[in-house]
Amino acid sequence: MSFNVIQYENLPEDLERRLQEHCRVTRFDSLNPAQGEPFVSALADAHGLIGVNQEVGAELLDLAPNLRVASTISVGYDHFDVAELTGRGVMLMHTPEVLTETTADMIFTLILCTARRAAELHEMTRQGLWQAAVGAEHFGRDVHGKTLGIVGLGRIGTAVARRGRLGFNMNILYHNRTRSVEAEKQIGARYCSLDELLADSDFVCLVVPLSDQTRKLISREELGKMKPEAYLINGGRGPVVDEQALIEALENGVIAGAGLDVYEQEPLPTDSPLLRLANAVTLPHIGSATHETRYAMAELAVDNLLAALQDRSTRNCVNPEVVG
Repeated sequence: MSFNVIQYENLPEDLERRLQEHCRVTRFDSLNPAQGEPFVSALADAHGLIGVNQEVGAELLDLAPNLRVASTISVGYDHFDVAELTGRGVMLMHTPEVLTETTADMIFTLILCTARRAAELHEMTRQGLWQAAVGAEHFGRDVHGKTLGIVGLGRIGTAVARRGRLGFNMNILYHNRTRSVEAEKQIGARYCSLDELLADSDFVCLVVPLSDQTRKLISREELGKMKPEAYLINGGRGPVVDEQALIEALENGVIAGAGLDVYEQEPLPTDSPLLRLANAVTLPHIGSATHETRYAMAELAVDNLLAALQDRSTRNCVNPEVVG
């Protein structure tokens, strides 16, 4: 059987060719039905979707009665209505594991940049304001030997913890839905409540997916439980943090600073107060943005799509129950 696939994200040329060898591929820039009849017609016949960062819910799925697989080029899948997909027997595939180490590198970059005020002092140097030896007003804080609290000790959280413990001799606290005996044994991580983690950590690192339970997990009350010299690092999902509460905490010295790669609204609006705060390091959602990792993610997404279409393989499937 030849499958009809809608591709809505650029793929490396060799991966596009591979997909085209097995499927009839139609390329669109988005999954917006407003593109007109060609898109609606292609969607009606589509067995598979492959791309990233597009909302897929009931309205779109109503136009895709033959859809069997959606393959996202990401580990996160909060832009999909998983319940709707599952109810219609559509498999949702994602790309875990291949981006773990790269994202952990980026998160630890944020830890170092916030503590040592690297972005702020880089800008000072660029503007020609470095005219004498730096004084205490420009000092940062040490990272080695401090306490790193990780909220969400999955693959990426564990990789961050490993860097902190083995590379910087940090004490590791973690809060998770379930305890990780392996992390406790291998890197001495200690499980604790969220309140205890917030109170005792010098760096609070968020690596949780977005869900009803984690939305605004960190708000004004939680920020108030952190040390005034502590830093908040968010490498998970933007809406996990109440952004306005964070802005107020940074402005008022409730915490020392924040390192952010994700936001409530992306791209971050140009008038966001976060962009004018010297104690906020703001990156444009680059957790997995290296040549090597983005290729590996695209390759895995293609593999996932073809395996699910051809064999109903549930490897890397978010909702494997649809196969049963």
